[in-house]
Amino acid sequence: MKKKCIHNKGLTILGKGRTAYPADPAKAVLETFDNPSPGKRYSVEFDTEEFTALCPVTGQPDFGRINIRYVPGRKCIESKSLKLYLFSFRNYRGFAEKIINRILDDIVKASGPREAKVTGFFRARGGITIKVEADYKM
Repeated sequence: MKKKCIHNKGLTILGKGRTAYPADPAKAVLETFDNPSPGKRYSVEFDTEEFTALCPVTGQPDFGRINIRYVPGRKCIESKSLKLYLFSFRNYRGFAEKIINRILDDIVKASGPREAKVTGFFRARGGITIKVEADYKM
């Protein structure tokens, strides 16, 4: 007899056939699922080159790459909800430093990792690139 997979218990975004794109990070939901290997120490890494936010002064778009690496505690972050969460920054005005720290805070709040690090690599403006790193350790 085949065992029923219940890894997606409680997930509301994944596999619903219709995607609602949040317009603001405050309205986005970072969903989690139970860590399938809670007794093991391992890391999970997400990386996207399609991050966009707005300059808080000029309103011009800032393009960047976001890298998220964390060691799960009891919960893991569901990747589709993370994709939509990051998408919600498209119309968000904030300096790179504020954005990266907010992403880290939201990940820690949602999943309670043992440790986490968020790095933002923002493309050149006026010939200068910006790299911001924020980390958390339990």
